[in-house]
Amino acid sequence: MNKTVFLEDLGLKDYKQTWDYQEALFKQTVDLKINNRRQNENIPTPNHFLFVEHPHVYTLGKSGDLSNLLVNEEELAAKNAKFYKINRGGDITYHGPGQIVGYPILDLDNFFSDIHKYLRLLEEMVILTLAEYGLKAERSVGETGVWLDVGTPFARKICAMGVRASRWVTMHGFALNVNADLGYFDLMIPCGIKDKAVTSLNVELGQQEVDLEKVKEKLLKHFAALFEAQMVEKEKTEA
Repeated sequence: MNKTVFLEDLGLKDYKQTWDYQEALFKQTVDLKINNRRQNENIPTPNHFLFVEHPHVYTLGKSGDLSNLLVNEEELAAKNAKFYKINRGGDITYHGPGQIVGYPILDLDNFFSDIHKYLRLLEEMVILTLAEYGLKAERSVGETGVWLDVGTPFARKICAMGVRASRWVTMHGFALNVNADLGYFDLMIPCGIKDKAVTSLNVELGQQEVDLEKVKEKLLKHFAALFEAQMVEKEKTEA
């Protein structure tokens, strides 16, 4: 099993361009797995982890309800935001500057063949990271992602998740609000869950801005430990 993971930070990059890049990496891995099986070969399959920030964009998962987007095309344009229907699980999600988005493109056969365990470990990565900032983050039963004050009237979501997997190869991933403009969440019903608030790390800490690079370092440290992965960094590319 190959537990080397290639890390690439794409900086601020258009959602569609990043999605296309994800799809290309995903297809390479799936095609290699298919060829290995047909040719009775055992060429190691690669694993990738992409960090990115997106310009303002709303994405709707394949099981999502379009009515959870509360604005029309003209209003989106006025907010300088885009909208895409995509092929991950989950409902509607917002991405924007000040949010750390992570896309692990892993062959889970290199780690474990269990998509639920995969999601729980991604959540644990975020929970452990937030604990380093003094926050007690938790899971909410039946609601994928990471939350604060679960089970209280003040429950609020700080990290959304939605993944796709085929032949045990993953794509899409998580979005952790660090310095996010929370006003953009008012234009949708986040993840289709009504009457639940959304928050950001800087708000919780009472800071104007949290160092994104330090948060990424903590996320990667916990990801590597939880997945027993060896991270190999690629050079940062420009958007």
